[in-house]
Amino acid sequence: MKIRYFFVVAMLFLSMSLLTGCVPGDGANNNQDLAGFFWGIWHGWIAPISLIIGLFNPDIRIYETYNSGWWYDFGYYIAIISGFGGISLFRRNKRK
Repeated sequence: MKIRYFFVVAMLFLSMSLLTGCVPGDGANNNQDLAGFFWGIWHGWIAPISLIIGLFNPDIRIYETYNSGWWYDFGYYIAIISGFGGISLFRRNKRK
């Protein structure tokens, strides 16, 4: 069972690592198209990876500065809360 969880986590990490071409502040958004709700969700999901990449590249941010406003923020926070809040669902009390 532990191998299964490890495999799932490893596959999620690998897929997220491969899909980080769309990190905030990477220059793909040349101020013509503002990031909206779905970009907010995506940037919320990859925020930890963006943070690590941002340590080595100062142009990368965890939050897109050229966004559509409230809807981007809403999607971003929904992804942050669901992603990191969902971790608590896997915790178990092991009292005997």
